[in-house]
Amino acid sequence: MSSIPDVTDVVAALHWDLAEWLGSDALPKVFDRIGIALDNQFSSVVTTGQAVDRETFLAGIWSARNVQPGLEIEVSDVQELARSGNLIIVRFVAENVVGEVRSGRLVTAVLMTDGRTYQWRSVHETAAPAAS
Repeated sequence: MSSIPDVTDVVAALHWDLAEWLGSDALPKVFDRIGIALDNQFSSVVTTGQAVDRETFLAGIWSARNVQPGLEIEVSDVQELARSGNLIIVRFVAENVVGEVRSGRLVTAVLMTDGRTYQWRSVHETAAPAAS
């Protein structure tokens, strides 16, 4: 059995950590895992259209600890769009769930890999209607 994670598992793992951090009184090690997952050149375009760098993104995440108690993030429809050398482009649906309230987004991400580990280089989120 291989210990190399599948890209779907990588996407799910980061979102599990994000949900734990944003939705509970998580231990700092959860935040550390999020930071380790992001490449030093990471940037994100959030659903408002604002582009943020790694430091800004992590500062926002740090200050949002337990801001949405009970948050779960469901990841689905993970598609590998392209792979070349150490670069992988994926698209997936991420849906925030708090109780009965759902908010979805379509995400395109660029990941870097050395064949064993993955780091997120870029994320672009677009608001999407929640699945019914």
